[in-house]
Amino acid sequence: MKEVVSISLGSSKRDHEVEVELLGEKFSIRRIGTDGDFNKAIHLLREMDGEVDAIGLGGIDLYLYAGEKRYLIKDAAKLKGAVSRTPLVDGSGLKNVWEREVVQYLQTERGLNFKGKTVLMVSAVDRFGLAEALAAAGCNMIFGDLIFGLNIPIPIRSYTSFLILARILLPIVTKMPFKMLYPTGSEQEKESRAKYGKYYEEADIVAGDYLFIRKYMPLDMRGKWVLTNTVTPSDVDELRSRGVEYLITTTPEFQGRSFGTNVIEAILVALIGKPWEHIRSTEYLSLMRRLDFEPRVEKLN
Repeated sequence: MKEVVSISLGSSKRDHEVEVELLGEKFSIRRIGTDGDFNKAIHLLREMDGEVDAIGLGGIDLYLYAGEKRYLIKDAAKLKGAVSRTPLVDGSGLKNVWEREVVQYLQTERGLNFKGKTVLMVSAVDRFGLAEALAAAGCNMIFGDLIFGLNIPIPIRSYTSFLILARILLPIVTKMPFKMLYPTGSEQEKESRAKYGKYYEEADIVAGDYLFIRKYMPLDMRGKWVLTNTVTPSDVDELRSRGVEYLITTTPEFQGRSFGTNVIEAILVALIGKPWEHIRSTEYLSLMRRLDFEPRVEKLN
C-alpha cells in the first residue's frame, strides 16, 4: 500500500484519513494538523522522511507567485529543510496547471458561465493559475491579497496593478512570520468575523483559500458561488446555512472530504514514482485525467 501524509500547520480538528484504490494501487492518505506548532511539524516531517511515499505540506505554501516569478516563504524553507529522502510538495505545482483547467472544465462540461461575473479572489498569490484563468474567462476581478493577507482594506481591481504590487511586496512579505499572513492552529477555529462585507456583497463568486474566505464571511451569502477546496462536512453545512448557491472544489471528494492540492499533488508524485523536480506539468494533467479526478460541484441552495 502506498502511503501519503499531509503535515499541516492547521488545526488538528480538520484531520482526516481515508483508504482508496487508484489505478489498481491501494493508498492510505492521512492529514495531520499540528495546531500551528512549527517544531511539531518539523519533528513529524523528520519522522516521516523515508517512511512514506510522498508528503504534502499543508497550512503553508512553499512559494508565492507573481506571474512566472516565485518567492520562497522564509518559514516554509525551515520545514522543507527537514525532509531529504521523501518527495515534499505544497500543491503549487498542481495548482498552477490544474486550476487553470478547472475553470475551462466548469464552463464547457458543467455549463457554468463565468463571463461578466464579479469574483472576489481572496488571495491570488497562492492560487495564481486560478486567478489568471478567471480573469481570462471574462470575470471582473477583485484581488483581495492586501485585505485578507495584510488586513489593509484596499481592493485591487486590475490584473496589471495586482502584478506590479505583488512583485513589489512579495520579496518583503515572504520574509515575515507566516502566522502574520495566514491563520494557523486555533486561529482557524475562530468564528468568522463579518468585516469587509461590501466586497463579499459585490461579488458573485468568492474564490481561493477556504480559511481566508471564511475569515470575514458574512452571514448572508445568498446566491453566491464559493470556489475553493479543502472543505470539511461542517464547512459545507455552514455554507449551506448562509445561503451559498454552489460549492465548487477544484479537487475531488474522498469520503466526504475535499483534500487540499498538496495532498492531491503528493498522490500524483507517489503514482508517477520519479523525483519531484523531474515531473512535468503535462504529466500531472495526464494523470489527473486517467484518474478521472474532476472538480466537485454541489448545489447547496
